[in-house]
Amino acid sequence: MTVIAPKGFRAAGVAAGIKSTGKRDVAVVVNDGPSAAAAAVFTSNRCIANPVIWSKEAIADGSISAIALNSGGANCYTGEFGYVTSRLTAERTAELLGLAATDVLVCSTGLIGHGDEVFRGKVLAGVEAAVAELGDDEASGRNASEGILTTDSVEKLAVREGDGYVIGGMAKGAGMLAPGLATMLVVITTDADLESAQLDAALRAATAVTFDRVDSDGCMSTNDTVALLASGASGTTPDLDAFTALLTDLCAELSKKLQQDAEGSSHDITITTVGAATEDDAVAVSRAVSRSNLFKAAIFGNDPNWGRVLAAAGTTDAEFDPFAVDVSMNGVMVCKAGTPHAPVDEVDLTPRETVVLIDLHAGEASGTILSNDLTHDYVHENSAYSS
Repeated sequence: MTVIAPKGFRAAGVAAGIKSTGKRDVAVVVNDGPSAAAAAVFTSNRCIANPVIWSKEAIADGSISAIALNSGGANCYTGEFGYVTSRLTAERTAELLGLAATDVLVCSTGLIGHGDEVFRGKVLAGVEAAVAELGDDEASGRNASEGILTTDSVEKLAVREGDGYVIGGMAKGAGMLAPGLATMLVVITTDADLESAQLDAALRAATAVTFDRVDSDGCMSTNDTVALLASGASGTTPDLDAFTALLTDLCAELSKKLQQDAEGSSHDITITTVGAATEDDAVAVSRAVSRSNLFKAAIFGNDPNWGRVLAAAGTTDAEFDPFAVDVSMNGVMVCKAGTPHAPVDEVDLTPRETVVLIDLHAGEASGTILSNDLTHDYVHENSAYSS
């Protein structure tokens, strides 16, 4: 089950011909209520796509009843024509569903700088076809999740059951993964009865420790959107802390699936810094290591080169004594108090799952970043992405 798992939602995904592969490339998710409360967070990139510009305006009143999404074209840096395309997408969706255009979010993903009348026509035709196929069954939900994929190799779905309510989610993302939400489109639905301000607080708390901690390649997208829609159809108003915890757990699962599907990767690297003076310090160190191409290349080569971990940590402003740091890789402490410890040949880096633990011995805080290695396949795929 996916976004149609909670009560009050319908979804569909169709092939509109945007992708040359003939795969599904337009999806629509509808909240039938009785509530239309919603919240959304977007990329922190200053260069944002037209759908993000539109959706930021639409979500301002905290009420959204539908989301129209397309893959195969980011509709970014396409000028006024591109913004009008996003507006027309919202208007066509709204017209077909009996809504106001400002009750519709628009999301796009794909190549930047491409958009013309043909693209616009396919998106609008796709919206019409998707609305005609809306359903609340498993197949409809899966079709919608397929419609938002680009270089993804698998769908990314998650469901959580609370006390009298359900949360469902679908995500796309396989590359250009960095904080500010990674290059992702995420739709999360719930039949809990919560106000938009409550949803906003819960969503921001959840994304801050999940999606914002996926840093596969240090590259931030222009189209990132994570939307949370609440239908209220369960009639249950959960404790906000309990709802936030369940939402965070769902987002953590989707984040892990983003990491595991990163383009061309051969290792999923979980980098955790403990013993930090503050959580910000811990996250900064873990993130610095995740962005070190030297470190990522070493992991690709199954080389437990812990010196590259310390070198990356030293580029941060985090508070710690460089000569008191411990580093472990896949359970083997290779560096203790800034000096060699266990022989590096005791470290087995052949498994895909790779765990790096850094102890700063400067406090009690910790922070984790999910990353990947730097591979030949990643370089090849991204060197030919637009060809």
